[in-house]
Amino acid sequence: MSKLGNLGARLHRGEISYDFVGHRMLWYGISILITITAIVGLAVRGLNMGIDFQGGAVFTTPKTSVSVAQAEEFAKDASDHEAVVQKLGSGGLRIQIAGMDTQKSDEVKTALAKDFKVDSEAINADLVGPSWGEQIANKAWQGLAIFMVLVVIYLAIAFEWRMAIAALIALIHDITITTGIYALVGFEVTPGTIIGLLTILGYSLYDTVVVFDSLKEQTKDITKQTRFTYSEIANQSINGTLVRSVNTTVVALLPVAGLLFIGGGFLGAGTLNDISLSLFVGLAAGAYSSIFIATPLVADLKEREPQMKALRKRVKAKRAQAVAEEELSATRPAPADAPEDAAPAVVGPRNQPASRNRGRGRPSGKRR
Repeated sequence: MSKLGNLGARLHRGEISYDFVGHRMLWYGISILITITAIVGLAVRGLNMGIDFQGGAVFTTPKTSVSVAQAEEFAKDASDHEAVVQKLGSGGLRIQIAGMDTQKSDEVKTALAKDFKVDSEAINADLVGPSWGEQIANKAWQGLAIFMVLVVIYLAIAFEWRMAIAALIALIHDITITTGIYALVGFEVTPGTIIGLLTILGYSLYDTVVVFDSLKEQTKDITKQTRFTYSEIANQSINGTLVRSVNTTVVALLPVAGLLFIGGGFLGAGTLNDISLSLFVGLAAGAYSSIFIATPLVADLKEREPQMKALRKRVKAKRAQAVAEEELSATRPAPADAPEDAAPAVVGPRNQPASRNRGRGRPSGKRR
């Protein structure tokens, strides 16, 4: 931990750094590749929307020895629809069947009770109508759109419109990757998933704003100096906040990983997967986008300004002049009138020779 703290201090002081902005084309390429993969997953497999969004019935059974595969067969035979079955921590099963009305739900419940060899009253049935599911889906999209608009307005006021655009692109990048992984994995999309998406957008925005705040402070009087370009100062801001971003992301990922892998995997609490997967993927994607996408995009947009172009020219000219002066001083010959065998200059105090008769016989050395 002390080494990590020392590394963070050196990054913050600028003693060491990595050129994130200089390698931005590499990060753009990686992000485009991941985004295309996510879009293909969405187009080919689609999202496994829960009954909260498309309507249907949920049947919860008591503790049973019937396996998940057998329960899927029973539910399919009883309803003529594909069913999603999850094992509960209590030993029971949660069976979700989409596209059912009340009458059909009662018939399926009776058939399942017969297959599971339990009383029909022991099986709990919850019915969600298609109109309710459509309303939930619309509200989810509305909430997401309102969040995006508020984010853009806030960043445009607190910082500038270029930072607002970069943050918006980073947020869309995070949402696309998270939903694409949901499609590839096949996890069910529930209201918990939407809550997780909104939560990770907040975390992603937090990391981005931390870097933007540092960048805004360091570029306050950028045109009054000729040492650094805007991209170089943006890279310093990333390096200065890098360890902080990594620490907050790791601390946030650890409990979410516990929910996803321990709660959903080992303990069988399948309902935790809905929110934990979106949180886990979104937190990782948000940390990546705030470092490798948002700030390099801001640097690209700012470098297009006439003032920043002029600053870049002045910085390059000053550096070229400094290199030329250094090369000239290195190749400059020694003066022609300087003797080759001249004695080296004496450095330090010189010992003066004492007079032969001065102070002879007088301890004090004073003349009378």
